[in-house]
Amino acid sequence: MAEISRAKARNIIAKAIAHGREAGMKPLSVIVLDAGGHPRAYERDDGAAPGRYAIAEGKAYGAVMMGLGGFALRKRAEEQAYFVAALNGAYGGKLVPVPGGVLVRDKRGAVIGAVGVTGDTSENDAAAAVAGIEAAGFTAEA
Repeated sequence: MAEISRAKARNIIAKAIAHGREAGMKPLSVIVLDAGGHPRAYERDDGAAPGRYAIAEGKAYGAVMMGLGGFALRKRAEEQAYFVAALNGAYGGKLVPVPGGVLVRDKRGAVIGAVGVTGDTSENDAAAAVAGIEAAGFTAEA
């Protein structure tokens, strides 16, 4: 199974932050997790709020643990709030079920990790994550 190398993780982050800057977004924080939910790399852009690590991680962690992009996870939370609340408890409060958590798939379609972006609107965060993932040669599922 493919995995996200440290170099690829750094590339995803750089491209996501560059996308945010080019689009005029607020400063972003970006994390890349492997398929087990473990951090590969994280960066907070200049001017980004210091408390964003937990939000970025929660977006990515929810996506990779549930196998759902942030848009689908938000829909699930809206439709099954008690279930998602229970999941959040089971995962130690680490789920942030909103867009900005994006699955990373390899060429075969296998989930190899997730990216979490925070700092702007959830929709813009997701767009930045997708830009980073695709620039690194992977497929994104927002």
